[in-house]
This record gives sequence, structure tokens and C-alpha cells, in this order.
Amino acid sequence: MSRLRNYLDSIHPQFAKGGPLEKYYAIYEMVDTFLYTPKDVTAGNIHVRDAIDLKRVMTYVFIAALPCVIMAMWNTGHLANVAMADIGMTSLDTWRGMVTNLVGYDADSILACMVHGAMYYVPIYLVTLIVGGVWEIIFAIVRGHEVNEGFFVTSMLFSLILPATTPLWQVALGISFGVVIGKEVFGGTGKNFLNPALTGRAFLFFAYPAQMSGDAIWTAVDGFSGATALGLAAAGDGRIPRNHTGFNWRNINAGLPNWRKFLAVYAYCVVPHYVGCASRDGFDQYVI
Repeated sequence: MSRLRNYLDSIHPQFAKGGPLEKYYAIYEMVDTFLYTPKDVTAGNIHVRDAIDLKRVMTYVFIAALPCVIMAMWNTGHLANVAMADIGMTSLDTWRGMVTNLVGYDADSILACMVHGAMYYVPIYLVTLIVGGVWEIIFAIVRGHEVNEGFFVTSMLFSLILPATTPLWQVALGISFGVVIGKEVFGGTGKNFLNPALTGRAFLFFAYPAQMSGDAIWTAVDGFSGATALGLAAAGDGRIPRNHTGFNWRNINAGLPNWRKFLAVYAYCVVPHYVGCASRDGFDQYVI
């Protein structure tokens, strides 16, 4: 690690003010502060000295959201495996099948469900992280400020509230709209009044309703469509029949995106508060 620290220090003059790579300092600063704690400290008596900074807050939020990601991958794979068993599918012929066929499609297997779900979630998250990160870097370079770590949380929340079957090009378009229109046009982090993740999700919902709504989009199996628990309740008198055999305690939330939103909100607002990374008042001042 000392060699890496020495290397970063040696190339710092190239990116510092007056250096040949001055306009790319935001990229250097992003890498440097991601790997090491910044040396800058407050010097005036009027400043509050605290080890909690925005980077650490966002790191705790990112860690707190990891259980939501694990649950999302398992649930996506579990629902898909159950649906495949219902319609008699035993394998996938898509590129995802190159991996999922190795572990099988047993709905009772945690590994099979995790792998199947990961083959949908991971590509969505990577596209979100790469495309949104590029926009963050572009605006940081143009405006001459540092890249904000809050986007790591935004990328995770955005990928959690999308249907597993969302085309990757729509993922890229949605996060671009969310970052640029929902945050950067207002001046960036701390100045935006819209949540970029929800802004991108709302844009996709109104721009491509066929891929963002309905009973079929929440189960990652082609050709499978089934009514959700809320759909059955809405079609009847507002209640699900007690003797209905289509739902039990394991799949009562099948097809509902709201459980992901609930878990994301829980991880964002509740967990960091109890692990002591920030006070509620301090945490509420950020709109990720």
C-alpha cells in the first residue's frame, strides 16, 4: 500500500493546478480519496471537528443497503425458478443460461436462486454504475469540483427499484436522465431537490410503460404472467380469498416492487441511524 501511496503522490503535480492534466483533477481526487482518507482538516475554531464526513456517511449507507441487494437477487431468482417449474422449463437458452444451467433451477436452493437473480441484477447495476459514473465525472471535470460519493448509493437504489427484465439500454437512459436532469442541472449534490434514482425511474415509467408496469415484468421468465396479490385484491372486493392456493407466506409479495422500495428506504434511513454513522438531522440534509 505504501508503494501505491507513493505513486499517487508522485503523479499529483501532474493533476494539480498548473499541471498538464489539471482539468482531470476530479478523476485523480476520486481515486485518491476512495483509497485513502483525505489529509485536509478544518483549521478554524468555528468549524465542528468530527470524524463523520460525507464520504463515510455514504460508505455506511452503501454497506447498509447490501442486505437489500442480497434479498433482491435471491427473490428474483426464487420467483423465476418457481415460474419455470410452473410452466415446465428446465433450462435457459440465453446467455444467462451459460451460468445458471450449471447450478440448476431448484426454487428451494439458495445458491440456485442467488445465481439466477444475480444474472439479472449484476448487469443492471454495472450499467447503472458505469453510465451514471461517466456523467458524474463529466460534470465534475467541467465544473472543477470533486466527484461525489453519493452516486454509489444512487446507483444501488436505482438498480433495486427496476424490474429485473429491464433492457440494459433503458437502464442507461434512465440513470442518465436521473443524474443529469434530477441532480446536475440544479448544481449537483446538496442543491438538487429531486432524488436522481426515483427521477430516472419515473422517467422510464412514463417513457416505456410496457416494460415498467404490468404483471409479467416482475418475474424474470419469458412468457410467464401471473396476477399479483394486490392485483387479485383489486379485481375482487379488496381482499385475497383465504383459501386461494396461489399465494403463501413465501410468495405473497411476488410481483410487487414495493418491497424493494421499503427495504431500500429502511437501509437508507434506519440502519445508518442505529449504527451511529450520522444523526437523523444530519442525515436528512442530503438528497442522494
